[in-house]
Order: sequence, then structure tokens, then C-alpha cells
Amino acid sequence: MARLFRRKEERRKGFWRRAVDLALTDVRVAFGGLDTPSLEELEERLIAADFGVDASLALVDHVERELKRGRARGAEGLNRALREALADLLAPAREAYLEAADEGPTVYLICGVNGVGKTTSVAKLAHRIRSEGKSVLVAAADTFRAGAVDQLRMWAERVGADFVAGQAGGDPAAVAYDAIDAAEARGIDVVLIDTAGRLHTQSPLMEELRKVDRVIRRRLEGAPHETLIVLDATVGQNALSQVRAFGEAVSLTGIVLAKLDSSARGGIVVALQREFGLPVKLVGLGEGIDDLETFDPDAFIEGVCGA
Repeated sequence: MARLFRRKEERRKGFWRRAVDLALTDVRVAFGGLDTPSLEELEERLIAADFGVDASLALVDHVERELKRGRARGAEGLNRALREALADLLAPAREAYLEAADEGPTVYLICGVNGVGKTTSVAKLAHRIRSEGKSVLVAAADTFRAGAVDQLRMWAERVGADFVAGQAGGDPAAVAYDAIDAAEARGIDVVLIDTAGRLHTQSPLMEELRKVDRVIRRRLEGAPHETLIVLDATVGQNALSQVRAFGEAVSLTGIVLAKLDSSARGGIVVALQREFGLPVKLVGLGEGIDDLETFDPDAFIEGVCGA
């Protein structure tokens, strides 16, 4: 068991090395000490890896301060200073667990733009919750795309979750309401409400999302216990504008970062935390049903900075 755990940890570290790909070793070899060209090179690589301009500048400023104090010299100094700065930025993510209701069903509202992997992320989350021994009900609040409902129904059956859908073209808020009704009647632990993908520039659809949120809040005190936005890691800094727009419509509590295995710019987790103070709670590390994991800041830092 211990060997299996170590193997999984190594897999995570290796994943983050690939997903961030700062190539710090090249910086150390090319420039030796931490002079101005070294700092400029570090800044460029952070920005290229989607850490974002603000976060990149903050990280480099920390390294530079350590340099001036005589604490950061050469490869070891760069590594230590960057570790410290990343640990400080990502500190809130250490407490970023999924909230649960004290009694009655826990309700998670899932939102995001089209094509980000939202429905498969919902399926993976349902599987994860089922693996923890809890019952799950998945609600298809996308009432306009029959294909989306059928896909979600198939996933629900595959992972052993209950399923609720509305009439074609019906009110998505009514589906959410009925889902909570069904969960209470059946003694279901967790309700996952999958909303339709919508562009953050589509005002009527954003208002529809606000209505779904209002109905959930009126139907069950304390719900939704999490409002998670699913982001595609491959879109880079465009993810920031999506979070900004959805955050104006509903009270986001966390991020599910999908398709991270397809990106070499995993620094977006830092950019999101820096910009919004909104933690990445779950990350998609592959296409398998088990490939949704809690974001681990320590594994991320190890992947960036090495052992």
C-alpha cells in the first residue's frame, strides 16, 4: 500500500512538471547566478506558463528581494525563493475542500462555458462521491440540448447515480427544484446540478443561471453548498474573463480545472488564485473516470521547483 501511495505521488509530481514546464534547469545553466537577465528569464517563463502577469511579477519580486538580502544565490536560492512565494500564494488552496450540508442533501451547482468538459467533469465528480460511499443524484438542467441530457443520463447510469431531467425546452430552474425534491424523498446525499454551457457574453443565459441559483437558495436553506465553475486549462488567460463574468452572475466558491493533461501551462492555477482569491478545488488529470483529483498545492510546487 505504501509503495502504491508513493507511486501515485510520483505520478502527480511528474504530471505537474509536464503541465507547468518552466524548465528552471535551463535558467540556472544559462545564467548561473541570479542576476537581472536571470530574473527576466524567470519572469518570461512564468508568463509563458500562464502564471499571469500579476502573479509572475509578484513571484519575481519575491525572488529579487531574497537576492538583495543575500538569501537567494544560484540554483538553490532560486528554487527556495520560488517555493516560498508559491506556498504563500497558494496557501488558501490548502483549505479548499468541498463543503457539505449539516443535514439533508448537499447541493453543488456546476457552471461554465460551452466545450470546457463540464458534463464529463460532473460525471467524474459523481463517481468520486460514489467511491466515498455516498449516494448521488445528477440533474440535467440543460433542457435545450437533448444530446447533453442523454450523455449525462448515460454517465449517471455508468457511475451508479440517480438522474433527474426536465422536459425538452423546459425551465432549468424547475429541474433544479425537482432534483432537490427527489433527493429529499430518496434520502440522497449529494445533488449535482449540471447547467447548460453558456458563453459569458450571453446576457439572457447568464440571467437564466441567476434564476437557477435563486430557486435553489429558496428551495433549500444553505444551498447551493458549492457553486463550481469548470474551466478548460488549455484556454490560458481567457479563463480569467470567464471567472470574472460568471462571478458577477453567481457566487462562485471554487474551480474545477479540466483538460489539464492537455496543457503545458498549468500555472493558470496560480493566476486564478492571485486574481480572484478563488481556489482551484479539483483538477482533471486525464480522460478516465478516476482522473479527477483534489488540487494539491504541495504536489504543484514540487512539480514546478523539483525535489
